[in-house]
Amino acid sequence: MAKKKTISLLLTAGLVLSVNGVSAQEPSQAPNAQSATAFDNKVIKKISADNMYDTIAKLSAQPRAAGTEGELIGAQYIKSQFEQYGYETELQPFPFYEALRNNVSGTLEVNGKPLNPYVMSGSYSGEVTAEVVYVGLAYADKVPEAVKGKIALIERGDITFVEKIKNVLDKGALGVIMYNNSGTTNRFGSANPGQNIPAVAITRAQGLDLVEQLKAGSLTATIKVEGSGFIEKTSYNVIAKMKPNKNKDTGQVVMVGAHHDSVPGGPGANDDASGVSAVLELARVMAKTQIDTELRFVTFGAEEKGLLGSSYYASTFSEEEADRIVAHFQMDMIGSRDAGGDHPAGGLIMYTIDGKKNLVTDLGSAAGARTAAAETIPMGQLGRSDHEPFHLLGIPAALFIHSPLEPWYHTPADTIDKIDKNKLQETAEIVGASVYQIARPDTPALKNARVAPGLVDYEFENRSPGA
Repeated sequence: MAKKKTISLLLTAGLVLSVNGVSAQEPSQAPNAQSATAFDNKVIKKISADNMYDTIAKLSAQPRAAGTEGELIGAQYIKSQFEQYGYETELQPFPFYEALRNNVSGTLEVNGKPLNPYVMSGSYSGEVTAEVVYVGLAYADKVPEAVKGKIALIERGDITFVEKIKNVLDKGALGVIMYNNSGTTNRFGSANPGQNIPAVAITRAQGLDLVEQLKAGSLTATIKVEGSGFIEKTSYNVIAKMKPNKNKDTGQVVMVGAHHDSVPGGPGANDDASGVSAVLELARVMAKTQIDTELRFVTFGAEEKGLLGSSYYASTFSEEEADRIVAHFQMDMIGSRDAGGDHPAGGLIMYTIDGKKNLVTDLGSAAGARTAAAETIPMGQLGRSDHEPFHLLGIPAALFIHSPLEPWYHTPADTIDKIDKNKLQETAEIVGASVYQIARPDTPALKNARVAPGLVDYEFENRSPGA
C-alpha cells in the first residue's frame, strides 16, 4: 500500500499550497479570489449542461447493469468520446462473479425438524449432514477447533457474512447455518466464490432456539442447496489519460471519476449517467487546456456490485504510481432535481471515507464559493462509492453527490426527465475549477501558486444520504 500523502492545502487569507509541510508561499502573498476566478473561467465558461444532458440521454436509453450488453455499449460510447477529444484511452476488462438466484432451492432439517431456510446468495450447492457447533459471531480467533467436520451455527453481526463463512471454513466446517441478529426475517447473507460449503440463513428466533437446544444436548442437521453458485461475467473500466508537455510535467496525476453501470432494469439517468456526463464534459473542456499535471478521467464498471471496477483499477497501481496521484474527484448522482432536500447548493456535499478534510474537499468548497453555485460546499463522512479504493491507497479523495437522495434511487423511475441541468452545471464547474487549480501551469507540483481562490471556511455535516 502506498504511504499516506502529506500534501496539504490551507485556506487562510487565500490559498497556500504545501508539499510535505513546506509552504509554497506566505499567506500575505496570496492573491484575491477575483484573480482565481479569471483563471477558472478558462475552464468553467466552456462547460455546457446541454452537452451533459445529451450524454445522459444516450447512456440512459437502456439499462447498463455490469456484465450486460448494455454496459458494454455504454462503455464503448464513453471510450469513443474520450478518443474524439484526443485522450490516450483504454477499455479495461475485469472479471467478476454474479450469484445465481433463479431456480435456487434449499432445505434444512435439525434433528429431523424442517426449518425452511433462506439460501445465502452465492452459496455452494451441495448436501451435508453433520453435528451442529455453535460458534457465536465467528470471529477468526474465537472459532473453536471443534467445528472441524461439523456444521457451524453462527449469529449475524459485527463482521461480514463472507468473513464469518471464511473463518469457519478455515477451521474445517462443512456447512453454515446463520441466524439473524434482529427482526423476524431470514432473507439475508452472501458467500464468496470458492467458499465451497452450503450456507443457509434462519430467523433470530429459530437460531436462539437452536442455541438453547445445544445447551441440553447434541444436534444433527442436514443442509441441502441446489441451483446456487456463481457465474463469471466481464465488466469494464474506461480510462483516459492526457499527459502535459515533457518540459512542464510535474510527474503528478489528478483523477476524475464516475461509474457507468446501473442497477439491473434501471436506466440509471442520475445514478450514474449524470456523473459520467460531467466526466466527459470536463475531459472535453480540458483537452486543449495548458496543464503541467497528468489528467486522468475514468469511468468504472460494477460499482453497483460493490465498487468492483474502482477496486480493480486501484489494485493495478504500483506504490510509485499511487504516490504520484495527488487527488481523486468522484462524482455520483449529481443531477437529480429531487435530491438534496432544502440544503444549500441543491444539497451538494463532499463525502470522505474518514470524515476528514483533504485537498479535494478544500479545493471543492473554495470552488463552490466562486462558481455558479455561489455556496461554500460542506463535507461529510460516507463510503459506498468509488472514492473508497483510492482513499485506502493514501490518495486524497472525495465523493461529490446531492444528499439526501431522490425517492426513486435504484428504481426504473431514475429517468432523464428528472435531471436538473443547473445541478449538472454547478457540480461540473466546482469539480472543473478544482481540478484546474491543480493541473494548470501556475501551480507546478502544487508549489509556488500565484493564482489562488480566496478564503473559505467550510463545515462538517452529519448528513445521511437517506437511502
